[in-house]
Amino acid sequence: MGAKNTSDSIEEYIKAILAQAGMVELKRSELADVFQVVPSQINYVIKTRFTESRGYMVESKRGGGGYIRIGKIEFSDRHQMLCDLFDNVGECISQQVFTDVIQLLFDEQILREREGNLLLAAAADSVLGEEAPAIRARMLKKILQQLDRKGM
Repeated sequence: MGAKNTSDSIEEYIKAILAQAGMVELKRSELADVFQVVPSQINYVIKTRFTESRGYMVESKRGGGGYIRIGKIEFSDRHQMLCDLFDNVGECISQQVFTDVIQLLFDEQILREREGNLLLAAAADSVLGEEAPAIRARMLKKILQQLDRKGM
């Protein structure tokens, strides 16, 4: 098993707090001090690892009394989650957002690891070519429809 980098440690720390509290309010500078990094590293972790497509909502206020508020998006049920995801898929979707959604479906135990890995392989830019973002969006919508037993 490889060594964790600082970004992994910061993510793990925030997730541990979220697991206890459901919502966390942090100060960039204080968190940067804890991990002995610059505040921009905290911003990087928040922007890349706590995204809506990964199931988080983030509110940020800069300045002296600034904070970062992070919460896990709670869905009332599987159908609502799949519908919300479906409604937020545009005409094009990046490979990273597709990966985030597949990871969320795995985390919520809607997809198995093997299924998720197969979908990620099939939706790669190298497989889909120039039209990848548009094809990926159509694929994701169809996948979400298939996963929703109640229908959309």
